[in-house]
Amino acid sequence: MLIKRKRGWEIAQSLATPEALFRDRRRLCQAIAAGPLLAPTVAAALAAGLRPVHAQEADPSGKLYPFKQNTRYSLDRPITDEKLATTYNNFYEFGSQKNIVREAQALKVRPWTIRIDGMVEQPMEIGIDDLMAKMPLEERLYRHRCVEAWSMAVPWSGFALKPLVELAKPLSSAKYLRMETFKDPKIAPGQKQTWYPWPYVEGVTVQEAVNELSFMVTGAYGKPLPAQNGAPLRLALPWKFGFKHIKSIVRITFTDKQPKSFWEEIQGSEYGFWANVNPKVPHPRWSQATEQPLGSKERVPTLLYNGYGEFVADLYKGMDEKKLFM
Repeated sequence: MLIKRKRGWEIAQSLATPEALFRDRRRLCQAIAAGPLLAPTVAAALAAGLRPVHAQEADPSGKLYPFKQNTRYSLDRPITDEKLATTYNNFYEFGSQKNIVREAQALKVRPWTIRIDGMVEQPMEIGIDDLMAKMPLEERLYRHRCVEAWSMAVPWSGFALKPLVELAKPLSSAKYLRMETFKDPKIAPGQKQTWYPWPYVEGVTVQEAVNELSFMVTGAYGKPLPAQNGAPLRLALPWKFGFKHIKSIVRITFTDKQPKSFWEEIQGSEYGFWANVNPKVPHPRWSQATEQPLGSKERVPTLLYNGYGEFVADLYKGMDEKKLFM
């Protein structure tokens, strides 16, 4: 008989009900010197004409959704309202503000090819639909913690990163995965800002990549991922801060050198390679002890590794803790 043991942070799925919005990065930065963090309201966001826009119409994978939910991954909090999760997010390719829904619709999600190269047996280029056909598709409920101290809980659809690593057949000398976002300033106005090190790059170790939590996202809320959320392929690492969750991936390179990520290149003292969540390690300009779920007026305690320590803590045994949490 299979006995499922409920973890300390889980609640029954039947109790997971939608919520609603919190704050804007630009206002956050403007408020740093002033004191308390400021946040736009749901009403203000909706009054600005923002609506969740999905790529389903142009996405031939739409007929595959919804995927079967993997009940191994449960939540300790309500699922964030879909309108908030799909209209309040960072995607600097389309602007530094949160409200980039309209701008992001310029992103064409088909055709979409992912290049897999570097230290692998056979480099390849594969279309997103062909890749999905090779992967075990499922839905997972994950918490998401932004370095800006807001959070959400999202039903992501996609596949574990581990099968993709196995498909790539990396050499034993490969230690890291370097991931890269598209680069096309003609459709992404943010990429015309030359002071940013485009394209967006992120990296993880091979050990992190094959951890069971590492998830390649193709959809959300039972449908294909909206362009503004990183369609057609993004990364979800629920124990790390959100800037590690690279969007709209076009290339995955296996390498023996630790990649220098986009935000690490800009300000490594604030946004490091590891970026694991720890409430006791503050950002240089604000505390990480608490967070504010989108749609809630209350702050809640931040959890070590965002509450996923039982899955990932062993990855970092013996490592310098000063490096692990920023």
